[in-house]
Order: sequence, then C-alpha cells, then structure tokens
Amino acid sequence: MGGPDEHYTMASTAGALVNWLDQLIISSCSLVGYSMGGRLALYLALEFAERFPKVVLESASPGLKTEQEQQERLRHDRALADRLETDFPTFLAHWYSQPLFQSLQKNAAFDQIVNQRSQNNPCNLAKSLRYLSTGLQPSLWSRLAEHTNPLLLLVGEHDRKFLGINQEMVSSCPAARLEVIPECGHAVHLECPKAFVASIRNFLQ
Repeated sequence: MGGPDEHYTMASTAGALVNWLDQLIISSCSLVGYSMGGRLALYLALEFAERFPKVVLESASPGLKTEQEQQERLRHDRALADRLETDFPTFLAHWYSQPLFQSLQKNAAFDQIVNQRSQNNPCNLAKSLRYLSTGLQPSLWSRLAEHTNPLLLLVGEHDRKFLGINQEMVSSCPAARLEVIPECGHAVHLECPKAFVASIRNFLQ
C-alpha cells in the first residue's frame, strides 16, 4: 500500500471523480479538461466511456510513447516539483517563460493570471506534478483507435508542440475532431475565451 500522496495518481484521481459523480447521482456527463486535466479527461473517457459520452481536450496529450521518454520526464517533473516547493515565485516565473506560453505573455491580463496562480498551495501543486506527471501516467496512444465517443481536440495555432501531438491524435482516433483556434497558444481558454466557449457549445449541442 502506498502513502496518502499516491491518491494524486491518475488512476486514483479518476476513481475519486467517478465516485463523486456517483454520490451526486450523475450517471453520465460531458467533460472538459485542459493540459494535465486534459490527460486525466482522456484517461476517464477511455476507462469509463459510458460515463462521459462527449469529451473536450484542450492542449492535451495521450502521454509519452516509450519507457525512456517516461523516465526522463519523471526525473524532469520531480526536479520541477522540488523547485516549486522551495521557491514558488521563481518557479512561476520560469513556468510562464516557456515557449508554450509565449502568446499568453502578451495578453493584457497576464500579470493578473500569474498573481492568481501565486495564491495556490505550492505543496499540493508539487504533489500533483509528481504523481500526475506525464512520466507516470500510462501511455494512451494505443487505445485511441478503440474510442468511439465524440472527442473534440482544441489547440491554439501558436502552440506548435501540441498542434503536432493533436494532429497525430486525430489521425489515430476516428471519433476525434481537431479544431485549431487562431491567434492563441497553449492556454486557449485564457487567450481566446469567446472562441473557446463557442467551440465547446457547438460540440455539445
């Protein structure tokens, strides 16, 4: 048996969400997930297909394909988690300086967004980074072809990394549809909220 922090793993988090829906007597619902939450949403869609008939993945991926990639990413994320716990402000500055967020940095609300993130609990964020690391999650690439429920993939046109990943995802999953949102990067919901909402509304109707 693992310690309580292992409740943060993908399988445990997914199970807790399904149990919560059971307590609310919600047998099925649509699901929207962003980035790490998008990886979790895809896992839920594949493991509990009857519970989530329509799923939206924003800037997400099915994980890494090889064990070597997973081990390298796990080491990277554990080092990031250590930095997050010891110097949260420096971590945030480094995090949002990544190419993924280059277009977000130009957003008028960028300083406000970073300030809001600084109010989070760094210890809990570090646990999520350690236990929900892409290096720890099972690769879901081989399972995409079996998925038959509608799946909407949203990605910003400037997010080259995830644009490539999502193009490969849609070619592997007949039920998936890719929508590229212009003039934004990784954080579509923050950079182009109107287009983001319109895409989801159209998909769920």
